Amino acid sequence: MTDPTTDPTDIVPLPEAAISMLRESASQACAVLKAMAHEDRLLLLCQLTQGERNVGELEALVGLHQPSLSQHLGVLRDEGLVATRREGKYIYYRLASFEVIQIMQTLSALYCGKVLKSVR
Repeated sequence: MTDPTTDPTDIVPLPEAAISMLRESASQACAVLKAMAHEDRLLLLCQLTQGERNVGELEALVGLHQPSLSQHLGVLRDEGLVATRREGKYIYYRLASFEVIQIMQTLSALYCGKVLKSVR
């Protein structure tokens, strides 16, 4: 939204290179948000804000059956939101980047804070 006190002649257009970089950043943000835009995937990411979890732990925490859980984890992994490590027969999942952690902390504070405080 334009500030009504700003004179339109004071606006300096961005250079083409800057617009191109902003467009690429917007595309990346859209991909992350698209991957998050499912209740089950968002619940999985919320659980992973508490730390690394294996598939069995995630299954118990969010109440998804293994086939559906694996599908959602695959989407999150393919989009770079979660990373994995193998330990014996278990695969552990964690949030993949500082950016994802920041997004999840913000979403948790905005939408989950009261609920989580009431059950603790």
